[in-house]
Amino acid sequence: MTSLELRQINKNYGAYHALRGINLSVEEGEFIVMVGPSGCGKSTLLKTIAGLEGITSGEIRINGRDVSREEPGDRGIAMVFQSYALYPHMTVAENMGFGLRMAKRPKAEIDAAVARAARILRITDQLDKRPKQLSGGQRQRVAIGRAITRSPEVFLFDEPLSNLDAALRTQMRVELSSLHAELGATMVYVTHDQVEAMTMASRIVVLNQGIIEQVGSPLELYRNPDNLFVAGFLGAPRMNFLSVTVDGVSGHEIRVSAPGLAPLTVELSEPSTLAKGTELTLGVRPETISVVSDGQPGALNGVVRLVEHLGRETILYVDAGELRTVASESGTGNITVQLSYVAPFRADQSVTLKLDPTELYLFAPDGGRTISARKAIIDK
Repeated sequence: MTSLELRQINKNYGAYHALRGINLSVEEGEFIVMVGPSGCGKSTLLKTIAGLEGITSGEIRINGRDVSREEPGDRGIAMVFQSYALYPHMTVAENMGFGLRMAKRPKAEIDAAVARAARILRITDQLDKRPKQLSGGQRQRVAIGRAITRSPEVFLFDEPLSNLDAALRTQMRVELSSLHAELGATMVYVTHDQVEAMTMASRIVVLNQGIIEQVGSPLELYRNPDNLFVAGFLGAPRMNFLSVTVDGVSGHEIRVSAPGLAPLTVELSEPSTLAKGTELTLGVRPETISVVSDGQPGALNGVVRLVEHLGRETILYVDAGELRTVASESGTGNITVQLSYVAPFRADQSVTLKLDPTELYLFAPDGGRTISARKAIIDK
């Protein structure tokens, strides 16, 4: 059953077109995560679903009911904000039961709903405290508990973990995923943190400049991005983009090269009609690049500019000389290499890099559409 449906949602602020024809269907029980750069429209879209922002045109349906013009309190949603928005003079129990009290529900019903939410969130022993007596993580649990007590049809989360420290964010990601599994509820979650998206989502919605670039499971988007933007947005460290030229096309293979880069053959899922001399963008994930021993053949040579030793892995930033990297939000001007071991490299050291030919992506010049289209096998 479709729990939430967005049909041709447009939102204008005067001449500024914030949302552009958004279409999205969310099935009952899904955990949808919306990601994108600042200003892409993800929080605006969430607020239109909640009714905190009106839409210019389109239709919002929750469980088949058109709620586009309904007040927020009538939509059957509950929203958890980045700021906890707790009443400082109320106890935890009073904060969690506030929505039900405003709806004039019986006291016994409110007490039962608060007790259930507190049990799920493991804050039963905090019910008599006030917000100032709680840690950041506990306050966020109270805010989530306030949403749970209302038994909404759809939960909305607007960057709820961004105010927490790194260790607590990791813990809360696990707890939110467990909460979703326990409640079986439909959840729509907005974040700028791709780690949250990759670890929590049933499906990810990637937004950019008010449009949806791609929708899919985390692995689908990571392995088979539709375009250069999605490829560069998902992944940490992010994908390397190199400017290359077509040397030749033969059936399902395309041969590309660039100054400072050995010729490479990329496999296509279907024959290409690209002409020789066409300029493309080659995408290479940092974890698919290896460093070869001295004297061994590789795809390119470079000089290490920075080494990051992260314990279980080593990140190298390599200056590849005349090889031109494509300027983008995901590009730094260097080649990023992610090695899954502790490596004794140092700055200013010369290295030879090898690229995995089965893990290369090609992007067309017309908007960066993916043309190497080799669909990776993904375990469902």
